[in-house]
Amino acid sequence: MTDPLITISEAVQNGDQEQVIKTVGVALKAGVPASALLEKALVPGIRALGEKFKNEEVFLPEVLIAIRAMNRGVEELKPHFTAEDAKKQYKEGTVVIGTVEGDLHDIGKNLVGMMLRANGFNVVDVGVDVSADSFISAAKENGADVVAMSGLLTTTITYMPTVIEGLKKAGLRDRVKIMVGGAPVTRQYADEIGVEGFAEDCASAVDEARRLMKL
Repeated sequence: MTDPLITISEAVQNGDQEQVIKTVGVALKAGVPASALLEKALVPGIRALGEKFKNEEVFLPEVLIAIRAMNRGVEELKPHFTAEDAKKQYKEGTVVIGTVEGDLHDIGKNLVGMMLRANGFNVVDVGVDVSADSFISAAKENGADVVAMSGLLTTTITYMPTVIEGLKKAGLRDRVKIMVGGAPVTRQYADEIGVEGFAEDCASAVDEARRLMKL
């Protein structure tokens, strides 16, 4: 008999929602804990796909379909989570994410947010055209570990230092890590503005967020 954990993981990678839902249901009836299905099947599946994406073995459409398949699996599990399981679902840390003031682009930000959620992060998406004050308020209210800023225009990424300065003035800079990304953003620019993190795609953002949590 095929291991249901392997079947679910492979179904996530293939974006096969029906197979995910069917196998999750069978596994639950067989007594497999919801937490095990999350941590040993759904999450490993999306992580494996993230590695394939970084290696250019799959592309964004496949990533989106896989994330949807994983989310359907999580929805099936939710009624079976204990209070402790619910806490573990977002055990990696809290990330406040948004596109900086003056910029209305959100596709990249949304993808990063979905991948972070799928990999166990609690993601607080503050939207687009986000002011420094809004980033600061969200970081305070949610006890953010990481503030992630996105920008797709060379004219708007110059607002990132304003957010950084605001976090300093609010007394938050010492306890939150900052990650930046977007088409015109480079590791060099991240270094120039004094932030710890940079990611060039949604899969790398997960690795980078994990790295920042250990600093």
